[in-house]
Amino acid sequence: MHGAALAVAGPILAGSPRHDPRSSRLPPRADAVIQIHMAGGLSHIDTFDPKPEAAVEVRGPFGAIESKLAGCRLSSLLPKTASVADKLVIVRSMTHTEADHDRGAHSVLTGYAPSPAIVYPSFGSVVAHELGMRNDLPPYVCVPGPNSPFLQNGYLGSAHAPFAVGGNPGNARFRVRDLAPAQEMDEARRNRRKALLHDLDAGRPELQTADAVVASEAFYAQAFTMLESEKARVAFDLQKEPDARKDRYGRHRLGMSTLLARRLVAAGSRYVVIAHDGFDHHARIGNDLPARMAEFDQTFSALVADLDADGLLERTLVIATSEFGRTPRINADGGRDHWARAFSIAMAGGGCKRGVVLGATNASGAEPESDPVRPADLAATVFSLLGIDPERKLMSAGDRPIDLVRDGAPILGAIA
Repeated sequence: MHGAALAVAGPILAGSPRHDPRSSRLPPRADAVIQIHMAGGLSHIDTFDPKPEAAVEVRGPFGAIESKLAGCRLSSLLPKTASVADKLVIVRSMTHTEADHDRGAHSVLTGYAPSPAIVYPSFGSVVAHELGMRNDLPPYVCVPGPNSPFLQNGYLGSAHAPFAVGGNPGNARFRVRDLAPAQEMDEARRNRRKALLHDLDAGRPELQTADAVVASEAFYAQAFTMLESEKARVAFDLQKEPDARKDRYGRHRLGMSTLLARRLVAAGSRYVVIAHDGFDHHARIGNDLPARMAEFDQTFSALVADLDADGLLERTLVIATSEFGRTPRINADGGRDHWARAFSIAMAGGGCKRGVVLGATNASGAEPESDPVRPADLAATVFSLLGIDPERKLMSAGDRPIDLVRDGAPILGAIA
């Protein structure tokens, strides 16, 4: 049953998530990705991998509830997510070795362990590099902006960096900065500036192949395309959304950021990250985590259900990630500390199976008990679902070829 789902009483448990790397090319299933990245280190035991039978210092202050996926219990903090669990792939056996925030974020957001020699590009930057612009929309967007330096372009050119919308989409007066030209900038003046820029570039032909010049030209080309595009302006305009949908997602920063992400991928953006902070709960997790998870629970469940109802989920991959989990035992301050040996992520749509629990941790949630999944496997899965061969190589500065994914393979147990 290698790489296939096992039929069991209870949740659907996948077999080994890896597959033969000699056949890693898969047909594209997804057109776009929406990733909610919860920076700080989300406690897996208090969310996607509860341990209700463990001692109180392990299981924590929250109970477990049944979900719509038979036999799969989630934290009591996730009642709305539990109602869409039959549409999810929950990976409970994520693991790496980096318990520092930056190093953990680098691992999860790039698929690579940190290196002193190079910073690797984020998934979004790779997708922008490989698939490019569509329908006048930036291919890679961070809402409101990157909450980690490892959501950036790494060794790829700056043309593949994320477009940051800036500001708080939950603010009723939110507008994307600089999306329209200044009022005094009419079309004739804008065209003169474009012509001047072209003439300046043409005057130094010896520089035309320099990496910085090529990246700058690509950046300006994207910028002018967006400034001149009615499609782009409409896609970024949250005022176009009906009040009922805003209420479903939540009129807070996460809810409105995610609703904006939905608009962007529907219009043509290929990879949108919602940067969500506030999960570094070394103390008072019983007091502080519920409010954060209430927002996530409302927004994540609304996004999955909304995309599914509109027929967009099959082509849109949704991922919820964090850089690592939290310690199996509650500490003396009533919190949990950093823990990278085991944590959880959730995925939906974009060619994923429905109603699957992948892997398991031991009784205390301290380490994977079956089917460990590493960041490189997540990277290979995301790229494969988008039709990008994870075995290809990219070029860094100096024409140095670098593996797109190293020591990772698509999680076939997650792929429909």
